[in-house]
Amino acid sequence: MSIATHEPLRSGLTSAEVEDRRAKGLSNDVPDRASRSVKDIIRANVFTRINAILGVLFILVVATGSIIDGMFGLLIVANSSIGIIQETRAKRTLDKLAIVSQAKPVVRRDGKAHAVSPKEVVLDDIIELGPGDQIVVDGSVLESSSLEIDESLLTGEADPVHKVIDAEVLSGSYVVAGSGAYRATKVGRDAYAAKLADEASKFTLVHSELQSGINKILKFITYLMIPAGALIIYNQLFSSGQSWRPAVNGMVAALVPMVPEGLVLMTSIAFAVGVVRLGQRQCLVQELPAIEGLARVDVVCADKTGTLTENGMRLSELQRAEGAESEETLQKALASMAADDPRPNASVQALAEAFPDKPGWVESGVAPFSSAKKWSGLSYGDNGHWLLGAPDILLDPDSDMARNAEHIGSAGLRVLLLGSSDRPVDAPDAPGVVTPQALVVLEQRVRPDARDTLDYFASQNVSVKVISGDNAVSVGAVAGSLGLPGGDRPIDARQLPSEREQLAATLEESTTFGRVRPDQKREMVAALQSRGHTVAMTGDGVNDVLALKDADIGVSMGSGSPATRAVAQIVLLDNKFATLPYVVAEGRRVIGNIERVSNLFLTKTVYSVLLAFLIGLTGVVSQIFGFDPVPYPFLPRHVTIAAWFTIGIPAFILSLAPNNERARTGFVPRVMRLAIPSGIVIGVATFVSYLIAYAGPDATDEQVVQAGTAALITLIMIAVWVLAIVARPYNWWKIVLIAGSVVGYLILFALPFTRTFFKLDPTNVDVTVAALIIGAIGMVLVEIASRIGVRMASANDADTAD
Repeated sequence: MSIATHEPLRSGLTSAEVEDRRAKGLSNDVPDRASRSVKDIIRANVFTRINAILGVLFILVVATGSIIDGMFGLLIVANSSIGIIQETRAKRTLDKLAIVSQAKPVVRRDGKAHAVSPKEVVLDDIIELGPGDQIVVDGSVLESSSLEIDESLLTGEADPVHKVIDAEVLSGSYVVAGSGAYRATKVGRDAYAAKLADEASKFTLVHSELQSGINKILKFITYLMIPAGALIIYNQLFSSGQSWRPAVNGMVAALVPMVPEGLVLMTSIAFAVGVVRLGQRQCLVQELPAIEGLARVDVVCADKTGTLTENGMRLSELQRAEGAESEETLQKALASMAADDPRPNASVQALAEAFPDKPGWVESGVAPFSSAKKWSGLSYGDNGHWLLGAPDILLDPDSDMARNAEHIGSAGLRVLLLGSSDRPVDAPDAPGVVTPQALVVLEQRVRPDARDTLDYFASQNVSVKVISGDNAVSVGAVAGSLGLPGGDRPIDARQLPSEREQLAATLEESTTFGRVRPDQKREMVAALQSRGHTVAMTGDGVNDVLALKDADIGVSMGSGSPATRAVAQIVLLDNKFATLPYVVAEGRRVIGNIERVSNLFLTKTVYSVLLAFLIGLTGVVSQIFGFDPVPYPFLPRHVTIAAWFTIGIPAFILSLAPNNERARTGFVPRVMRLAIPSGIVIGVATFVSYLIAYAGPDATDEQVVQAGTAALITLIMIAVWVLAIVARPYNWWKIVLIAGSVVGYLILFALPFTRTFFKLDPTNVDVTVAALIIGAIGMVLVEIASRIGVRMASANDADTAD
C-alpha cells in the first residue's frame, strides 16, 4: 500500500503527511524488544507448578486449624514477589539500555534529514543509507551510489548484493559499502524484520546449560516424589492410626521439603541481579544465556581498532612520494575526499580535521571503501582520480615506499596510501595503474585499560587472539606493546592456509593476525570451535558481523555499526574492552554460586524423599507383619525452621557472593555427587534417630514432641555440616555465616518461647544425647562422601584434560 505525496519524492514527506500516516496506523510501531510485559511477568511468577503444589498443601494445613504450621505458605509470597521484583527491575534496565543502543535511521522530512527511532518511521518515508546502516523497514531503492547490501542474516549468502534503482531491500540486512536512499514500502508488522523480532532478542534462559541441567534435576525429582508422596499419604492417612489433623500435618510436613522451591527462585535472582549489575556498567545483555556463555569462554577474538585502540585518530605526518604532486595539491585532494565522503570513518575524520578547507573540486565518480578491496576513491574530472587505501594492497610490496610504510606501521602507527589512478575510480577495472603520491601517517592511541584487560584474561587461562583488517606489522606493534604473548610475531592473513584443520593448528600457535578479510574472520572462529574452544568475538564494524554471528558469544561496541549491535549477544555501550572482565566475572559468579546453592536445595530434596520412603514403608510393612507403623516425625513448622539456617538464608547470601571459579561443563554430575550421598546420610540418620526416640503408638504428647525434636537435632546437625562443605573455601564472612546458623538454632532450642512456639523439647537427656551422637556420625560420613566426591571430580577433570 502507498499514499500519494504532493511534495517531490526526494525531499521526503511533510510533517502533515507524517502525522496523517501515523493517524492511519501506517507507522513502524513494533515492540522494541521481545521481553515479557509486566503482566506476563506477574502471571509467570505467580502461576507456577511449585506455587500450585505449595498452595494446595497450605490449604490442607489451614483446614486442620494449625495456622502456625502453614508458615511455609510464605514461600509462595516470597517466590512470587522476589521473582516479580527482580525480573521487572531487569526488564526496566534492559529496555532503557536497548533504547540507548538502538539504531537511528536518518529520514528526509520537509526537505531535511532527521535521525529518528525505528518506531517513528512511517510508510513512504525516504531513508538515507551509508556503510554500517541497518535496513529497519522494507523498501525500494531510490538513490544508489555503489550501494552494496549484505543480506547474509536473511539469506545465508555471504556475498554483498549490489542494489540499483528500484531494487528491493529487506529489513534486517545492512549496508557494507556505498550510499543511497530508499522509500519505505512495508512498515510495522508487515516488515520482514518484524516477523523475526520474537527470535532476535529475548529475555530468556532457553539455551542455558545451567538452566537445562536444573530442569533435568527437577524432572527426576518429580518422578521420585510421586511414589514417595503416595507412600507417605497412605501411611499418614490410613496406617498410622492418628486422627486426621495430625495425620494431614505429618503428610504436609513430608511433602513440602521435597519441593526444591528455592532452587528456581535463586537461579532467577542470580541471573536477574547479574543483568542489573552489568546494566549499571553500561553493558547491554541482549540474551540472558550470554552471561553464562561468556563465563565459559576460553578464547576471545578481539579486533585492534576500537577494541585495543581508541576509535579517535589524528594526522601525524604526510610523506610525499618522489615525483609526486605538490603538497598543496595533495592537501586539496585529501580535503576534497574527506569532505565528500558521506559516511567518514575514523581515518577520514582525522583527515577532515587536518584539512578543513575544501578547494571546490567537483566530484565525477566515487568508489566507496569496502573491507574486501581495502581502498576507496573519488574522481574529480580534470583534477584527477584519487585513491586512499592500504599501502600493501595498492603498492608493489618490493618497492621502497611499501617497505617504508611497513616500517612506519611496525611502530604501531596507521598508514594509508594516497595515490592517483589513470582511470575513473568507478571504472570496471579500477584501480588500474596506481601512482603513489604520499603516505598518510595517522596516530592511533592504545586504550589505557587494554593491558590490564589482557592480563586479566591471561590470569584466567583465556587466550586472546587479535584479529584485524589492518597491516599485520602495525597490529603486531600494538599487540606487542601490550605484552600479548606472540604479539611480536604477527601473521599476515593472506598467508594463512585455507584448509580448516591447518588453520586451526596455526590459530592454536599464534595470537596476532593482520589483513584478515571478513570471510576469514568467520573461518577463524569456526576453526577454533572445531578444536573444542568456546569463542567470544568482539567487533564494531560491518566487517565483523559474520564472525560475531557465528561466534559462541558476540560482543559489540556501542559505537559500532547498527548491524554489529543487532547480531551481538552483548553490547558494550561504553565502548570499553575493559568491561569484558566484569562480564566474565559476573557469569562466573552466577554459575559458581548457583552450583553451590543447588547442593543445598537438592540435598534437602533427597533426604526428604528418602525419609518419606522410609516412613511410608513402615506403614506398608506394618500391614504385612502386624506391628505398629511409625508416623512422620515432623510438623510443617519443623520443616520450615530446618530450612531457615541450613538453606534459605545461607543460599540467598551465597547466591550473591563473589565467585571467580572458572565455569566448567558437567553441572548435573557435580551437584549430584554431593547431594545424593549427603541426602542419603541425612535421611537414614534422621530415621534411625527417630526410631530410637519413638515411644510407640501409646506415647504421650510430650514423648511425641521429644522424639520429633531428637530427629530434628540429628537432621540439623548434618545439614549444617553440608552447608559448611558447600561454603568452602572459607573466609571471614563464610565463617560468620556458618557460625550464625549454629547460633540461630541454639537460640531456637534454648529459649522457652521458641520451644513452645515451634514445639521443641530437648529435655529428655537420653534421647537428645543419642540424637547428638547419631548426628556426629552423620557429619563424619558426609565429610567422607564429600572427599571421595572431590577425588572423583579431580580424576574426571584430569581425564578430560588428557
